[in-house]
Amino acid sequence: MTAAIDISAAALAAAARPLDGGPGDYDALMNLVGDARFVLLGEATHGTHEFYEERARITQRLIREKGFTAVAVEADWPDAYRVNRYVRGEGGDADANAALSGFERFPAWMWRNTDVVNFVDWLRAHNAGLAANSSADPKVGFYGLDLYSLFTSVREVLNYLDAVDPVGAEEARRRYACFDHYDEDSQHYGYATGVGLSESCQQGVLTQLQELQQRAFDYMQADGASNEDAFFYAQQNARLVKNAEEYYRTMFRGRVSSWNLRDSHMAETLDALTRHLSKDGAPAKIVVWAHNSHLGDARATYMGGLGEWNVGELARKAYPDQTCLIGFSTYDGHVTAASEWDGPAERKRVRPGMPGSYEELLHHVGLPRFYLNLRDEGPVRHILLERRLERAIGVLYLPRTERQSHYFNAQMAEQFDAIIHIDRTEALTPLDATSGWHSGEPPETYPEGI
Repeated sequence: MTAAIDISAAALAAAARPLDGGPGDYDALMNLVGDARFVLLGEATHGTHEFYEERARITQRLIREKGFTAVAVEADWPDAYRVNRYVRGEGGDADANAALSGFERFPAWMWRNTDVVNFVDWLRAHNAGLAANSSADPKVGFYGLDLYSLFTSVREVLNYLDAVDPVGAEEARRRYACFDHYDEDSQHYGYATGVGLSESCQQGVLTQLQELQQRAFDYMQADGASNEDAFFYAQQNARLVKNAEEYYRTMFRGRVSSWNLRDSHMAETLDALTRHLSKDGAPAKIVVWAHNSHLGDARATYMGGLGEWNVGELARKAYPDQTCLIGFSTYDGHVTAASEWDGPAERKRVRPGMPGSYEELLHHVGLPRFYLNLRDEGPVRHILLERRLERAIGVLYLPRTERQSHYFNAQMAEQFDAIIHIDRTEALTPLDATSGWHSGEPPETYPEGI
């Protein structure tokens, strides 16, 4: 350890709040949140048990103590809405496992895992307690922000119209029939239209969304009891189809344009959800779960310099002084991830943080788990404003190309209002874990491990 790291780590250790699993762990974080309406909780990987577990603990306190009434996650809208029905005591699913069974697309384990089951069970019990006590507090919902569910969302729009407007449903089928040639393969559609092999479905999906919005009053009148929620669900599916069509059409043009489309969609969904849930002068308060790369302000990262924006940046701009961004970090351990797209979930060893990285610096603080406030002026903010490497592990983990695949330059104190570091972490447990996941990755041997 160099003298500079030693001095910085000592200053961070003096300010760090240890996390020992007790009820007061996040008192300082609750004070930081204050009256904020949006708390965005990140993750440095998509497959770490402790990140899910700690986000659940924080979210439970935000619901109980701060009146938050929605959890919006980096997941597809229709799959998450099935969970939303379950936690509200609606729908036909018998348990959380069944409610999560809509998550079939890779990586299903990102939401079909034991930590999410535990949290969904808690949400359902919390909402049942509100109903049993005749509480005036609204039930807490669970929603998806992402846009990968193009074909599922098409079916959901048609199901809704079949119930409220059969004639309109037939017209919608004609508009959406443009997708019929692609066997529900979104990437095939994107490639064929992106390189000019086929005409795009752009005009049809836009017209369908406009038609649905224009008929909003009639549809809500026709749909009876839960008309407003049902229309909102259908409308968001129609908007998702429009945005997903554009996303898949542009994904072969370059990373920046497709990334920005996706994060803009997630931010728009958050805005729509906020308007929908704000009732009788009471503004909605929403917790967001997504990867650090989506929730840490992009302006403080290398990606921001390339022209990318993300949900964290857009939320700060849309809701100034009402947004709190919380990042997560780990030094080493294990993670659930795949080695290739659509590959099986593996339990993979996370290599120690690289020299010169935030992970290395936070490791040298010397605490197994801790919280740091990055917002207040002082030594912590000054140290974490220095540009360093930061690691991001998504659904793939490629340790043999770790520097190129998983590190980028950032200023952590500008990205986040606070950071939670858990030095050694474990892989989350998929509900559908294969024997390969249980056996873990094979040991690296010469010469491949060099």
